[in-house]
Amino acid sequence: MNLYSKLPETPGVYIMKDGAGKILYIGKAVNLKRRVSSYFTRPHDARIEGLVDGISKIEFKKTDTGVEALILESKLIKKHQPPFNIKEKDDKSFLYVAITKEKYPRVLLVRGKDIKEGKRLAPSPTKRPTKRPAREREERSVRLGAGYGPFTSASSIREALRIIRRIFPYATHPTPLRPLQRPCFDYQIGLCPGTCIGAISKEEYAKNIQNVKLIFEGKKERITKNIERDMRSASKALDFEWAGELKRQLFALRHIQDVAVISDDKISTSAEAMADKQNYRIEGYDISNINGTSAVGSMVVFTNNEPDKNEYRKFKIKTVLQPDDFGMLREILERRLKRTPPAGGWPLPDLFLIDGGRGQVSAVRGILNKAGVTIPVVGIVKGPERKRNDIIGRIPPFTDLATLIKVRDEAHRFAIAYHKKVRGYNFLP
Repeated sequence: MNLYSKLPETPGVYIMKDGAGKILYIGKAVNLKRRVSSYFTRPHDARIEGLVDGISKIEFKKTDTGVEALILESKLIKKHQPPFNIKEKDDKSFLYVAITKEKYPRVLLVRGKDIKEGKRLAPSPTKRPTKRPAREREERSVRLGAGYGPFTSASSIREALRIIRRIFPYATHPTPLRPLQRPCFDYQIGLCPGTCIGAISKEEYAKNIQNVKLIFEGKKERITKNIERDMRSASKALDFEWAGELKRQLFALRHIQDVAVISDDKISTSAEAMADKQNYRIEGYDISNINGTSAVGSMVVFTNNEPDKNEYRKFKIKTVLQPDDFGMLREILERRLKRTPPAGGWPLPDLFLIDGGRGQVSAVRGILNKAGVTIPVVGIVKGPERKRNDIIGRIPPFTDLATLIKVRDEAHRFAIAYHKKVRGYNFLP
């Protein structure tokens, strides 16, 4: 029996030990069995071969999500300092998640050398000019408080924070001493709770920050119990709006879609990284209409970067009767999300691809955030004769631009075909 045969096909952290029980290497994976087996079944360089030759035992710790695997890996590397995690040892150059000591704490990414106790953070420059006197602006330097890390992959921890922030919004800007008249952009897309305009109390904001801390401390179950308790209290008080927000948070926490968080391990070869790139689902959307008439939408699905036509779906727009691509896109996404398990049989994708620019992408992110779904969204801007391919958002590591262009074009083709069919029905005598 090989060393990895009993590993589960779930997210988690694997711990490789030698014959004396010494930890050699700690890694993370979205599929433990598939990732670990790649060490033994694929060719490697001399350094990896040296690691494999010394492995006598492999232990593992399962997690519910890739976010939790990323955080647990960081904690274990910091604790055990395995010899084959060489790059992780120089934690001064890697990123930490820091929470500032302020009335409304911020959650920031800082370098290891800046996370020392007592380190002060210089005031951030304002993004837009203000005529307010200095006494009305928060410009004092602040201390860095709790720090979590190190995280060796900047893209992975940024993706994890993006997911966490959609569940428990927090500010990354200083909170002004007096509320501003206009909210920040992050507030408009559901990432900031509105500390800049006084839209959240200090007590409710503190709960969000506490939940962020608990996630990085590996205490998700405690968060779940706290939210369930607050939901019962909100229901008894007939505060159904707050109960609904708590329900959204709980759903999002239990249904994190985060395959983009773990792209590869620093020790792994490209072949090993490809081992986890299986069964990734991309959904592409497009709208087709003539001045709002015969309006339809398409959903095409690519699995492992190939068309999966059995999963294609088409939508006849029912609620929008005028030219309004945003409204039509909103209707399609809301109807699609209602078909997610357990209510329906359409699995959530690993990426939403939208034929549109920043406006469409922001609209889709808002819809997903409202539904408690945290999945990457990428847009492709159409240009003359569809030759321009400006990307809005970050392309996940399991796909590439060429594939996303194919998804966009297929969604457009499928929408046009259905639109022509519906238009033909409408013109029948």
